[in-house]
Amino acid sequence: MAQAPTAASNDVLSWTNQDCRESLLFNSWGILYRFQTTVTPSGQSVTTMWRALRPNKEDRIAKLEWSPNGGLGRVVMGKHTLRMLDLGRPEPTIYGARSFTGPDGLQYRWRPSTTSSDIVLQDMTGEVIAFFRPTRQTRYQIGDVFGELHYIRTAGMGTVMHPPMMDMVTLTAMLYRFCATWNV
Repeated sequence: MAQAPTAASNDVLSWTNQDCRESLLFNSWGILYRFQTTVTPSGQSVTTMWRALRPNKEDRIAKLEWSPNGGLGRVVMGKHTLRMLDLGRPEPTIYGARSFTGPDGLQYRWRPSTTSSDIVLQDMTGEVIAFFRPTRQTRYQIGDVFGELHYIRTAGMGTVMHPPMMDMVTLTAMLYRFCATWNV
């Protein structure tokens, strides 16, 4: 049920850096997403998620303000502020699963695949619409890659490649990776 289908190569983003808070996601066309973390004068870590619009032009998608102890804090997306936990609620019935409400108002969940090392994103019906695949460290000119984020263009309602949903998939994948890495 949680087996990941294949994705076309242009629907796959290579993900640099083991620390997902300071990383790039790119494909053959260039960088699509960038996570950049800074520390404020008060000592708070803030990660900004950027999406490339065209060369040398980015749009801020979200600002993630981490809690003082380095745990989950809050996310600012446009004029909306929500808890990071709302974008990755642990599901007690499935080990390692985390759920969120998408921009379409529907429920989605990241969970470990039952057949591989992939982390799959399922819609409400259990259909896989995206997945993160850990890879062996591979060196690229843009940076060392540690995984791939695959979007399944034709799965579910077919909206995974459209900006509000694609942005949410990328953001929640980053939060899932952070939580899994730091056991949050």
